Amino acid sequence: MSGVQGWFGRLKGRTAALREHGARVRARREAEYAAEYAAEYAAEHAAEHAAAQHAREATDAARNPAGAVPWGVRVAAEAGWRFLVLAATLWVLMRVIGAVRLVVLAFVVALLVTALLQPTVARLHRRGLSRGLATALTAICGFIVLGLVGWFVVWQVSENLGDLTDRVQEGIEELKRWLLNSPFHVTEQQINDIAKKLSDSVGTSTSEITSSGLKGVTVVVEIITGLLLAMFSTLFMLYDGRHIWQWTLRLVPASARRGVAGAGPRAWRTLTAYVRGTLIVALIDAVFIGVGIYFLGVPLAVPIAVVIFLSSFVPLVGAVASGALAVVVALVTQGVFTALMALLVVLLVQQIEGHILQPFILGRAVRIHPLGVVLAVATGGIIAGIGGAVVAVPLVAVTNTVVGYLRTRAEPGPATGSGSAANSGTAAGSGPPDAGAP
Repeated sequence: MSGVQGWFGRLKGRTAALREHGARVRARREAEYAAEYAAEYAAEHAAEHAAAQHAREATDAARNPAGAVPWGVRVAAEAGWRFLVLAATLWVLMRVIGAVRLVVLAFVVALLVTALLQPTVARLHRRGLSRGLATALTAICGFIVLGLVGWFVVWQVSENLGDLTDRVQEGIEELKRWLLNSPFHVTEQQINDIAKKLSDSVGTSTSEITSSGLKGVTVVVEIITGLLLAMFSTLFMLYDGRHIWQWTLRLVPASARRGVAGAGPRAWRTLTAYVRGTLIVALIDAVFIGVGIYFLGVPLAVPIAVVIFLSSFVPLVGAVASGALAVVVALVTQGVFTALMALLVVLLVQQIEGHILQPFILGRAVRIHPLGVVLAVATGGIIAGIGGAVVAVPLVAVTNTVVGYLRTRAEPGPATGSGSAANSGTAAGSGPPDAGAP
């Protein structure tokens, strides 16, 4: 009996095991069927969703045509209207500067003169003189020197203008004789026609100048006004430049004040280096070229040297024009050989200036590409004449320094942190150092 019960027990256990196994198989198959159904449903649902999304985009594109514009065109449009805003702002700024051109030029000239004289004021102040006395001594001496230079230029030109005219006439006659005997087959009638056209042009210009005498008087009055304004501005910037800078910083938004406060001393050091370096380079050019053409026997060597000194304040363009003047005077007064020698002297001095003097004296802080110099001089000349051509290059040099500093400060990384830490003392409007910005 016990054997039968044992057999039934084992059968019952096996039946339960088979039942559990069948349940597990059914559960697994149901899970697989559910997974397959879920995948098929998800695929169908994704396809329906994509179709609906496409339909909505097509509807939106039909309602909003801008959505159908290609991405590149939209980017170009975004950049274009911003460029138009900047161009309009620049145009308005140029119009305003043109309306008050006398005041702007006088102030810029005052900045250049202040950059030249301010280190002397700071040096005298450190040696014990009061700020007012140091400013007065420096300003008086500086204005006297500038006045003497202007008087010397006018005196030399007026004293030698008649001699230069006679020499030019002699050179023209000699050139006429050379053309008649040259292999170019130039006839005397052709030369006379050219001379008549030149004479008519000069006569027309003379009549226009004569008829605009009142305008010339107005120009003289404007020049005197500009000089007086530049002198007063120079005095105040030499004496109270630090407080002027602090007041200017208060006009800047607080979020940008730290960057402007840090860029100010760097811009002022660039301007000071440019003015002092250009003055030294111009003096060296004038002395060496003047001595060279003097030993070549070219007349009016001193006036030409003065013109070279003044023209050197317009980089590249002024040097080329003044050098051409020296060569032309040598050609019409001494002949072709002397002109070639004068050209050799001018080229030699200018090469020494460009490759040795300017890199050594001006340094890398104010180095500008020659194309930028030419474009700046041309733009300044178009906007404000000779004065604009003179101040264009230092303006570009200062702008280059300020933009470079602000770009470096805005870049992420250690440079930004160090720049911010370095300028934390000036962020509150403390202003540049005594030897820096006015």
